[in-house]
Formats: sequence, structure tokens, C-alpha cells
Amino acid sequence: MLSINPYLTFNGNCEAAMMFYKSIFGGEFSDFNRFSDFSNEGNEGGELPADKLEGIMHIAYPIGENTVLMASDAHPLSPPVVFGQHISLSISADSKEKATEFFTKLAEGGVVTMPIADTFWGAYFGMLDDKFGISWLINYDYPT
Repeated sequence: MLSINPYLTFNGNCEAAMMFYKSIFGGEFSDFNRFSDFSNEGNEGGELPADKLEGIMHIAYPIGENTVLMASDAHPLSPPVVFGQHISLSISADSKEKATEFFTKLAEGGVVTMPIADTFWGAYFGMLDDKFGISWLINYDYPT
């Protein structure tokens, strides 16, 4: 089955971000690799700095039945990631209560750009940027 999964890149705080998401959505990581898990041999540009070896090279986190959120820290020898409003993660909750829970927890330390509320299109919806700079759309569609 064809699927598209979001892949996020962080500037050294990937592990904190993914642990934060795990505390909200539950479940377990299906893959968790640090830069130190792999040899420095073959790294373009030279050996990785010792203080960067504990960074996340790749992490995979299944959320629900059909989504895997994947992420890493930027390669230590690459320029820092510049965050922008070019991507958002959209969560479709199973209930209004679950949508409120996700929204409230993701908003901790972040910026609410649209408070979660009933909308004119028949949904319960809100938008925010979490404390890691990731934009989220939280939605619950009322049954019709």
C-alpha cells in the first residue's frame, strides 16, 4: 500500500521533541538510532564531533494504524535547519475530547495560532506551533 509519512529534521533537539510527542500519543518507537550507533568511517566531510554523536540519526514513531512520524537531528556537519511555515502535521482525532487533549498538550510552551473551537464547516478545529517550532492542525469531524 502506498503511504506518505512526515519526516522532521531538528537542530539537536529531535529526541526531546519525539519524547514529547510520545507522551501525548502513546505507543513506542519502531526505530531509534543515534549517530554514535554507526561508524564515523565514510562520513562525508570528516569525523563527527564527539559532542554530536548522541544526536538522533533516525527515529520512527508509529501513530495510529497508518502513520509513521519519522525524524532526525540535522547531520552535525550540515548547516542548521531553518524552520518555516511550509509544513504542518494534521491530526484527525476520534473524539472532541481527544482533540482537546492533543491540542492542550501540544500547545504547552508553544504558540496557539487558532484556538480549538467549533467551526462553520462542522468540525472542532485548532492550530498551533509547538515548542519545537512544528505546526499542528488538530481536527475532529462531527458525525453527519
